[in-house]
Amino acid sequence: MTPYDLDVRAWQESWDRQQEAFMPDREHRFAAMLDAVEAVTGDRPPRVLDLAGGTGSISLRTLTRRPDAEVTVLDLDPVLLTLAEAALAGRATVVTADLNRSDWAATLPHRDYDAVLTATALHWVDGPRLAQLYGEIRDVLRPGGVFVNADHMPDDTMPSLAARLGDLAKARRAARHRAGAALSWPEWWEQAAGDPVLGPLVEKRREIYPTGHSPEWSPPAAWHLDALRAAGFTEAGVLWRGGADAAVAGLR
Repeated sequence: MTPYDLDVRAWQESWDRQQEAFMPDREHRFAAMLDAVEAVTGDRPPRVLDLAGGTGSISLRTLTRRPDAEVTVLDLDPVLLTLAEAALAGRATVVTADLNRSDWAATLPHRDYDAVLTATALHWVDGPRLAQLYGEIRDVLRPGGVFVNADHMPDDTMPSLAARLGDLAKARRAARHRAGAALSWPEWWEQAAGDPVLGPLVEKRREIYPTGHSPEWSPPAAWHLDALRAAGFTEAGVLWRGGADAAVAGLR
């Protein structure tokens, strides 16, 4: 069995539906991210790093908007990287690296990206390491390049409302799972484990993450903005917000 034996479109759609159950406004945040890329590159073909890119969701949308984009996808998960490589079919460079290691950037084909984009991924990195990582991300951007991180980032100026919005989102997600509109996270991985191509990679993934990912760490957006400024970004602000989620941007 090879990645070419996968029904890549079906697995990508299944992944998207599973993710959209968590984030019904997922496409909105992607659009805001790609608008930021366009703002810093204009008509020039953008060079984009899809950081912790998983199945290549951001890369695929980047290439749909700009087929001439030069894209790199970086992740550690062998299952998701296999899906990304099959779906992108040579239109992007796919690299394996661990963002918890400070030498991750050595795997990149470039050190002057127009944009580094990441979504729903860096909450697996703890605070001290994430603050350090922001500086390393700045170093792979060209002057004037942009970094965007979209994730769960509650607004600490309205904690009560943010908590209620979070509860509402959980209730809606549970309803979608009960109705069979989308697989839950455990259900998606259970199906992947039963696939003849992905199954062995799920076992490899378990070796990489023997206890699963580290606990999620989701500080408010204000923490991220302070960390971006401390890392040397000349500008930092909230690019997009939807409920308790936000996308923060830093300009080198």
